[in-house]
Amino acid sequence: MKSVFIYIVLSFCCLSAAFSQTLAEAKDLYLKGEYAKALPVFETEYAAKPNDANINHWYGVCLFETGGDRVQAEKSLLLASQKRIQDSFYYLGQLYTDEFRFTEATEAFNKYESMLKKKDDDARARLEEKRKEMSRLNRVVSNTEDIQIIDSVVVDKASFLSAYKLSHSSGRLDYFDKVFTSNKRVESTVYFNEKETKIYYAQPEKNGSYTLYSMEKLLDKYGNEKKLSATNFNLTGDLNYPYVMADGVTIYFAAKDYDSLGGYDLFVSRYNMNNDTYLAPERLNMPFNSLYNDYMMVVDEEKGVGWFASDRFQPEGRVCIYTFIPNKTVKIVESEDEKYMAGRARITSIKDTWLKGQNYSQLIALARKAPKEEVKVVRDFEFVINDENTYYKLADFKNKTARDTYFRVVQMKSDLRSISEKLDNLRSAYGKSSQEARRTMTTEITDLEKKQEQLQRQIPPLEVQARNQEIQGLQ
Repeated sequence: MKSVFIYIVLSFCCLSAAFSQTLAEAKDLYLKGEYAKALPVFETEYAAKPNDANINHWYGVCLFETGGDRVQAEKSLLLASQKRIQDSFYYLGQLYTDEFRFTEATEAFNKYESMLKKKDDDARARLEEKRKEMSRLNRVVSNTEDIQIIDSVVVDKASFLSAYKLSHSSGRLDYFDKVFTSNKRVESTVYFNEKETKIYYAQPEKNGSYTLYSMEKLLDKYGNEKKLSATNFNLTGDLNYPYVMADGVTIYFAAKDYDSLGGYDLFVSRYNMNNDTYLAPERLNMPFNSLYNDYMMVVDEEKGVGWFASDRFQPEGRVCIYTFIPNKTVKIVESEDEKYMAGRARITSIKDTWLKGQNYSQLIALARKAPKEEVKVVRDFEFVINDENTYYKLADFKNKTARDTYFRVVQMKSDLRSISEKLDNLRSAYGKSSQEARRTMTTEITDLEKKQEQLQRQIPPLEVQARNQEIQGLQ
């Protein structure tokens, strides 16, 4: 009996040693910043000792650093702060900042600073960075746009475009891998304008970062690939998810800039016809942007609604698509209520954005309605050969020489359309431009008019030549 008792005591001691060793290892992982590895041990410890201040602190920090349960993180850090554990105030300040509770964040940071040693310069520098982040977020939240978000739906990220029901006049969206062939998965989208004469998309460069491109329709395929901005809009990181308004000038896209609020941020830019570049992009206000990934902004002018995607508050692999009513001009939410402003910026409730007495049911139904499929007749052009034959595709030609001749006609007509469109845009902008800009535009207009006139002279004889060559082949 005595030997059995000794065995039980020894077993208990070994288990205790193993358990304490596991806790010691978790503390070591914590100090190394390996919070995900340390979290399970602290979670077990917390279940056994829910009132232990140190355990609560470690547990709360690990939850915060790994993006875990924020409610539990706050609860644990608050308990630790009651026992005056210094770093608990530092983390509470960050947690409150992320939730836009800036008054509480300021108080927590001030408390943390008051507990620092006089010569702890590193901690003060670290604190100053967090205060700068808080001040920036405070400014951003105070500029939250007053938009009416009328609907939202959570979908799988892999099929998120299914929630975008664009009218035909707004073009269409598709996945890069469905439009192009690639030897590896490319996580981006392709936008087709209404007539599908031009596409915009993102693809990875050699260094792996995504960049925006465009291509034009050339008969039965797309070509003339062009990088939209030689400087990547002066942004760093990935640029992706482009959408161009019907005006052909305004472009929305998402980018991971060095000072992004979180992951992808939404931007808007406009094409400058004077120098064939884009203006400096503007980051959209909250609630379009958040501390998470926000992307694929689309505005359907025919339906009078817009959509954007965000993974805020969503589990891995899921994304929320918000439907909103676009403002004609930017209107800012005006309120002194910090909690209300935080809710509007974070979109804690879409009903908070609704106007009193407004019924959105018809607009919601319209936004959810997919446009009727149009039966498309493939006609790249219309070219009359004789009374019995009219061709619509290059494949219709029987004579190779005639086909090659008319291919030149098609290319020249494409160039002529581009020149004519550019001339129209330049002439429209001329009256609104400065004297210096007008001088530059005058030279450009003159050059384009010469090219236009030259093409207009060259095309008809080539058409006659192609027609005669084909007729000879038919005889």
